[in-house]
Amino acid sequence: MSLWADILRWLHVIGATVLFGTGAGIAFFLLMAQRTGRPEIVAHVAGTVVIADAIFTATAVVVQPITGALLAREMGWPLSQGWLMLSLLLYAVAGAFWLPVVWIQMRIRNLARWAVREGAPLPDEEKRLFRIWFAFGFPAFGAVVAILWLMVIRPEIGF
Repeated sequence: MSLWADILRWLHVIGATVLFGTGAGIAFFLLMAQRTGRPEIVAHVAGTVVIADAIFTATAVVVQPITGALLAREMGWPLSQGWLMLSLLLYAVAGAFWLPVVWIQMRIRNLARWAVREGAPLPDEEKRLFRIWFAFGFPAFGAVVAILWLMVIRPEIGF
Protein backbone atom coordinates (compact mmCIF):
# COMPACT_ATOMS: atom_id res chain seq x y z
CA MET A 1 0.00 0.00 0.00
CA SER A 2 1.27 3.47 -0.84
CA LEU A 3 1.85 6.36 1.52
CA TRP A 4 -1.02 8.17 -0.22
CA ALA A 5 -3.38 5.26 0.54
CA ASP A 6 -2.23 5.28 4.18
CA ILE A 7 -2.92 9.01 4.42
CA LEU A 8 -6.36 8.60 2.83
CA ARG A 9 -7.21 5.71 5.13
CA TRP A 10 -6.10 7.74 8.17
CA LEU A 11 -8.16 10.76 7.09
CA HIS A 12 -11.17 8.53 6.42
CA VAL A 13 -10.92 6.88 9.84
CA ILE A 14 -10.55 10.27 11.53
CA GLY A 15 -13.67 11.49 9.69
CA ALA A 16 -15.64 8.40 10.70
CA THR A 17 -14.50 8.84 14.29
CA VAL A 18 -15.60 12.47 14.26
CA LEU A 19 -19.03 11.54 12.85
CA PHE A 20 -19.53 8.80 15.41
CA GLY A 21 -18.12 10.69 18.38
CA THR A 22 -19.77 14.01 17.68
CA GLY A 23 -23.11 12.28 17.07
CA ALA A 24 -22.90 10.36 20.33
CA GLY A 25 -21.73 13.40 22.28
CA ILE A 26 -24.38 15.71 20.89
CA ALA A 27 -27.11 13.17 21.60
CA PHE A 28 -25.95 12.61 25.16
CA PHE A 29 -25.55 16.27 26.11
CA LEU A 30 -28.80 17.48 24.56
CA LEU A 31 -30.69 14.58 26.15
CA MET A 32 -29.21 15.41 29.57
CA ALA A 33 -30.02 19.10 29.13
CA GLN A 34 -33.58 18.33 28.06
CA ARG A 35 -34.12 16.12 31.09
CA THR A 36 -33.49 19.09 33.41
CA GLY A 37 -36.48 20.93 31.96
CA ARG A 38 -34.56 24.17 32.56
CA PRO A 39 -34.72 26.55 29.59
CA GLU A 40 -31.36 28.19 30.39
CA ILE A 41 -29.56 24.84 30.32
CA VAL A 42 -31.33 23.67 27.17
CA ALA A 43 -30.60 27.01 25.47
CA HIS A 44 -26.91 26.85 26.33
CA VAL A 45 -26.41 23.20 25.41
CA ALA A 46 -28.49 23.43 22.22
CA GLY A 47 -26.44 26.46 21.19
CA THR A 48 -23.25 24.48 21.72
CA VAL A 49 -24.71 21.50 19.84
CA VAL A 50 -25.51 23.69 16.82
CA ILE A 51 -21.93 24.99 16.79
CA ALA A 52 -20.45 21.49 17.18
CA ASP A 53 -22.60 20.15 14.36
CA ALA A 54 -21.55 23.03 12.10
CA ILE A 55 -17.84 22.64 12.84
CA PHE A 56 -17.33 18.92 13.31
CA THR A 57 -20.22 16.99 11.79
CA ALA A 58 -20.63 19.14 8.68
CA THR A 59 -16.89 19.04 7.97
CA ALA A 60 -16.79 15.25 8.34
CA VAL A 61 -19.92 14.88 6.21
CA VAL A 62 -18.13 16.67 3.36
CA VAL A 63 -14.73 14.99 3.85
CA GLN A 64 -15.98 11.38 4.17
CA PRO A 65 -17.23 10.82 0.63
CA ILE A 66 -14.14 12.53 -0.82
CA THR A 67 -11.65 10.47 1.17
CA GLY A 68 -13.76 7.36 0.66
CA ALA A 69 -13.88 7.72 -3.12
CA LEU A 70 -10.17 8.50 -3.33
CA LEU A 71 -9.33 5.59 -1.04
CA ALA A 72 -11.49 3.17 -3.03
CA ARG A 73 -9.81 4.27 -6.24
CA GLU A 74 -6.34 3.97 -4.70
CA MET A 75 -7.11 0.49 -3.34
CA GLY A 76 -8.66 -0.67 -6.61
CA TRP A 77 -12.11 -1.18 -5.09
CA PRO A 78 -14.87 -0.46 -7.61
CA LEU A 79 -17.69 1.60 -6.14
CA SER A 80 -20.01 -1.11 -7.45
CA GLN A 81 -18.79 -3.53 -4.75
CA GLY A 82 -21.71 -4.51 -2.54
CA TRP A 83 -20.29 -3.30 0.74
CA LEU A 84 -19.36 0.08 -0.79
CA MET A 85 -22.78 0.48 -2.41
CA LEU A 86 -24.49 -0.40 0.86
CA SER A 87 -22.23 2.06 2.71
CA LEU A 88 -23.22 4.82 0.30
CA LEU A 89 -26.91 3.96 0.68
CA LEU A 90 -26.60 4.05 4.47
CA TYR A 91 -24.71 7.35 4.20
CA ALA A 92 -27.68 8.79 2.30
CA VAL A 93 -30.06 7.43 4.98
CA ALA A 94 -27.97 9.02 7.74
CA GLY A 95 -27.94 12.31 5.82
CA ALA A 96 -31.68 12.21 5.23
CA PHE A 97 -32.23 12.05 8.99
CA TRP A 98 -29.37 14.40 9.91
CA LEU A 99 -30.43 17.36 7.73
CA PRO A 100 -33.80 17.87 9.46
CA VAL A 101 -32.07 17.38 12.82
CA VAL A 102 -29.84 20.38 12.10
CA TRP A 103 -32.92 22.58 11.63
CA ILE A 104 -34.61 21.04 14.69
CA GLN A 105 -31.55 21.76 16.88
CA MET A 106 -31.59 25.40 15.83
CA ARG A 107 -35.31 25.63 16.52
CA ILE A 108 -34.88 23.98 19.96
CA ARG A 109 -32.11 26.47 20.74
CA ASN A 110 -34.27 29.41 19.66
CA LEU A 111 -37.34 28.24 21.58
CA ALA A 112 -35.27 27.68 24.73
CA ARG A 113 -33.70 31.14 24.36
CA TRP A 114 -37.18 32.60 23.99
CA ALA A 115 -38.27 30.83 27.20
CA VAL A 116 -35.24 32.24 29.05
CA ARG A 117 -35.99 35.80 27.83
CA GLU A 118 -39.66 35.50 28.77
CA GLY A 119 -39.04 33.71 32.08
CA ALA A 120 -41.30 30.94 30.78
CA PRO A 121 -41.02 27.15 30.83
CA LEU A 122 -39.96 25.31 27.70
CA PRO A 123 -42.89 25.52 25.27
CA ASP A 124 -44.74 22.43 24.09
CA GLU A 125 -43.36 22.95 20.57
CA GLU A 126 -39.82 22.59 21.93
CA LYS A 127 -40.72 19.35 23.68
CA ARG A 128 -42.40 18.00 20.52
CA LEU A 129 -39.38 18.91 18.41
CA PHE A 130 -37.04 17.25 20.90
CA ARG A 131 -39.01 13.99 20.62
CA ILE A 132 -38.69 14.12 16.82
CA TRP A 133 -34.98 14.99 17.13
CA PHE A 134 -34.47 12.05 19.48
CA ALA A 135 -36.37 9.62 17.22
CA PHE A 136 -34.44 10.73 14.13
CA GLY A 137 -31.19 10.00 15.93
CA PHE A 138 -31.77 6.25 15.99
CA PRO A 139 -31.82 5.57 12.23
CA ALA A 140 -29.08 8.14 11.58
CA PHE A 141 -26.78 6.78 14.28
CA GLY A 142 -27.64 3.19 13.39
CA ALA A 143 -26.66 3.88 9.78
CA VAL A 144 -23.30 5.30 10.90
CA VAL A 145 -22.64 2.26 13.09
CA ALA A 146 -23.51 -0.05 10.19
CA ILE A 147 -21.17 1.89 7.87
CA LEU A 148 -18.35 1.53 10.39
CA TRP A 149 -18.96 -2.23 10.48
CA LEU A 150 -18.94 -2.39 6.67
CA MET A 151 -15.69 -0.40 6.52
CA VAL A 152 -13.96 -2.79 8.89
CA ILE A 153 -15.38 -6.13 7.72
CA ARG A 154 -15.84 -5.35 3.98
CA PRO A 155 -18.17 -8.34 3.50
CA GLU A 156 -18.98 -9.82 0.12
CA ILE A 157 -22.44 -8.47 -0.70
CA GLY A 158 -23.98 -9.08 -4.09
CA PHE A 159 -26.51 -6.83 -5.72
